[in-house]
Amino acid sequence: MERSEFLGAVYIADTTTVSGKFGAIQALEATVLASGTVSDDITGTLTSLPIPVGTTIYGIFTAVKLTSGKVLAYRI
Repeated sequence: MERSEFLGAVYIADTTTVSGKFGAIQALEATVLASGTVSDDITGTLTSLPIPVGTTIYGIFTAVKLTSGKVLAYRI
C-alpha cells in the first residue's frame, strides 16, 4: 500500500480498543500490540505482538488495542 491509499490516521496512545478499518500500523515508539483483529487473506487476532519503534505492519485491521506504546493506525 502507498500513503496515497490511506484516508488519514488515528493516533493511539492508550489501552482503549480502537475500531475501524486500518491498512497499516506504524509504531511511534516501542509498542506492544495487546490485540489486533485482522481481516484479510489470513483472519484472526494478533496478541502480545512487540512492534519496534519506526516499524510499520500492514494488513486489514478492524480493531487495535495496545498494552504500551504509541502508534498511528492508517485508515483505509
